[in-house]
Amino acid sequence: MTVTTVDQSAFERPAPAGGDDVGSAAGPGPAPAGGWGDRLRRVALAIAAVVLVCAVWELYKLVGSPHGGRLFGVPVLPRNDDTSMPHVWSVLAQLGHKEVNTADSQTVGVAVLKGIWFTLRVALVGLVAGVVVGVLLAVAMARVKIVERGLLPYIIASQTVPLIALAPLVAGWSGKLKLGTLEWQGWMTVSLIAAYLAFFPVSVGMLRGLQSPGANAVELMRSYAASWWQTLLRLRLPAAIPFLLPALRLAGASAVIGAIVAEISTGTAGGVGRLIIAYSQSATSDATKLYDAVLGAAVTGLLVAGLISLAELALSTRRGRPAQPGVGPGVGQGTSKTQKTQKTQKVRT
Repeated sequence: MTVTTVDQSAFERPAPAGGDDVGSAAGPGPAPAGGWGDRLRRVALAIAAVVLVCAVWELYKLVGSPHGGRLFGVPVLPRNDDTSMPHVWSVLAQLGHKEVNTADSQTVGVAVLKGIWFTLRVALVGLVAGVVVGVLLAVAMARVKIVERGLLPYIIASQTVPLIALAPLVAGWSGKLKLGTLEWQGWMTVSLIAAYLAFFPVSVGMLRGLQSPGANAVELMRSYAASWWQTLLRLRLPAAIPFLLPALRLAGASAVIGAIVAEISTGTAGGVGRLIIAYSQSATSDATKLYDAVLGAAVTGLLVAGLISLAELALSTRRGRPAQPGVGPGVGQGTSKTQKTQKTQKVRT
């Protein structure tokens, strides 16, 4: 009698590296997040980029022409005088000066901070509304093919309308609305226009992500008798996250741009766009306040980008966790090789 040791793991299907059959078939997971060293490196690069821009600005003021630069008679470079290009330190120093020469006037820095806070709030409201609408449209288009064929061309065409021409029309139309006892406010128009720009990248990116799982993964879910909604929650939505995150970045930038342009076009008071209009009236003699307002617009965009990065970190962290048990037996229950125990079988000959 001979005893032979047989490794049954050779007859078993190897589990994916992620430990989740469906998740790995849907697509590769996100790259592991970097540590504190990587984050500090990114912050250092961002600061270095700002310093480089300021250095190039001051260098052009030093060596540039007071008449600007022309190429084939077309102006391509600005004049380097203090009216067109004030010094960086002059722009920063203006933040501590008063808006007007009165005793109760606030400083330019305080006005810019208030404008940032106002524009940030209305842009975030528009961003959230745009994300919700974009995700719902993407799910509807992924669910019914005829909806995608009929709706997607109009979604793309909606972004060809000039925003500066659309904003006054939206303001005039929405100003007549009344939601029960709630009067339509001016900031709602700004948020509506911000949502109009934000929903497009989300709907297109989310649709691409929902359609990204391979045929093998979809067939596996069907073999477990999973419904379409179960497949959506356990397969398509996790697979769409890598496509959704870049779309959120574009949507955030679009929401800020839409909010500022809407404030300028509709004359909504309180935001950075209104400050740009007010400070541009004195830009012919002193452009430092106008540059401060533009700086406030840039800070607003950076704040929105930072919030989206936090959301991206949260989504990526959650996606990297071990998957919960799936719809049917074996879904989301892959076993790694290190967890397998070799079983022996005695074969009698």
